[in-house]
Amino acid sequence: MSDLTDSLVDVSSDSFWEVGNYKRAVKRVDDGNRLCNDLINCLHERARIEKSYASQLTEWARRWRQLVEKGPQYGTAERAWFALMTEAEKVSDLHMEVKAALMGEDLEKVKNWQKDAYHKQMIGGFKETKEADDGFRKAQKPWAKKLKEVDAMKKAYHNACKEEKTASSRESSSKLDNNNPEAQKKLQEKVEKCQQEVQKTKERYRKSLEELDKVTPQYMENMEQVFEQWQQFEDKRLRFFRDLLLGVKQHLDLSSNHKYATVYHTLEDTVRAADAQEDLRWFRSNHGPGMAMNWPQFEEWSMDLNRTLSRRETKRKHNDGVTLTGISQTTEHTSKTSSSVAVASSSEAACLNPFDDDDDDDGGEDDGGEVEEDEEEPAAERPKSSPLAVKREEVTSQTANGNPFEDEASAAELCVPVRALYDYEGQEQDELSFRAGDQLMKMSEEDEQGWCKGRLSDGTLGLYPANYVEDLE
Repeated sequence: MSDLTDSLVDVSSDSFWEVGNYKRAVKRVDDGNRLCNDLINCLHERARIEKSYASQLTEWARRWRQLVEKGPQYGTAERAWFALMTEAEKVSDLHMEVKAALMGEDLEKVKNWQKDAYHKQMIGGFKETKEADDGFRKAQKPWAKKLKEVDAMKKAYHNACKEEKTASSRESSSKLDNNNPEAQKKLQEKVEKCQQEVQKTKERYRKSLEELDKVTPQYMENMEQVFEQWQQFEDKRLRFFRDLLLGVKQHLDLSSNHKYATVYHTLEDTVRAADAQEDLRWFRSNHGPGMAMNWPQFEEWSMDLNRTLSRRETKRKHNDGVTLTGISQTTEHTSKTSSSVAVASSSEAACLNPFDDDDDDDGGEDDGGEVEEDEEEPAAERPKSSPLAVKREEVTSQTANGNPFEDEASAAELCVPVRALYDYEGQEQDELSFRAGDQLMKMSEEDEQGWCKGRLSDGTLGLYPANYVEDLE
């Protein structure tokens, strides 16, 4: 066995038939197992790329959907823009399906096939590797043994030829030197002996080659059988890889997925449905000349007038002053009015009211202590009064008629902290704008149209929808 091992080391060429060169065919078994691991890592890395791309698409769609929603775009053009985000979301879902297929179905196939094809031993690598090595070694052993004999005979023959050449050279030198006949005779005998040895080793060398030639066909047949056995083993791996990669291609090729085609058909239909004329008509109807308008009309005064006010009229009711006409005001009435105004002012001050228009509204009173009858100014020309001035005029009007309106003082004292539940953008100059979570002060109760007067933390006063906030107390 040691002689065979020595012969395996002496490889004279790169041919498969040389002793030991079957090792490359054996190594292919280990390479197949390593390639399975490489394929698993390859698919795993591609799955991470698919997941990352899907996540980026989803984040892009979420961010831009919010930007477009808050932006000025409207109508069918807005829907066409949104279609891009919808496409990204659906394509993201498809790439997540690809990732799931790679990590699930495809990777499991490789792992299961690898587990069935390669059996790890406690010591010495894979069972299949050992079987391949043993098969080739067994098929090559008889021929390798004969080859070793041939190499030995060849070496002996070449050594004999060398000895014969040396002896002949010495004999020739002795003749030239005219040595004694006895010495020349011995050299001649040495040459003859070496020649005989050359003939013997030559015959043995040829005979060993003949014997090697006889076992060579069987050697080739046995090696072919073993090689074909492991060719079939490798054939299974190659076919499995081919089939698996075709399956991976099906998962990666979204163009063959009907859902993928539907995404872009929907996107195209939505974009083509964008109609500039329709959007212009919508804007005209909602923000342009097409909007409805409560045009001013002549109205008769009536005691039982109970007309529902619009939101704009409701705001005017809170902001416009009350004009006093035809009232004779006594000192006592004036005292009551001043007292009421003082209560309102102190209540407003208690809420850190930033009103600056705290002017005396008694300018219409002449030196005789009476208020002259004034004509009511048109709404466009009447200067806006501050809410505090409104309260003063209303209280003065009530007191002048001998009927103090005590609830006005309590209304002026209203100062309730509230928190915004939703975002609100003021549509008019007298409306507040705030974000969900902002805190403000409610300065009046809700009117019949659902609006309240309030004050922001920066002191800004205005109206806001009552159902957009909640009380904090």
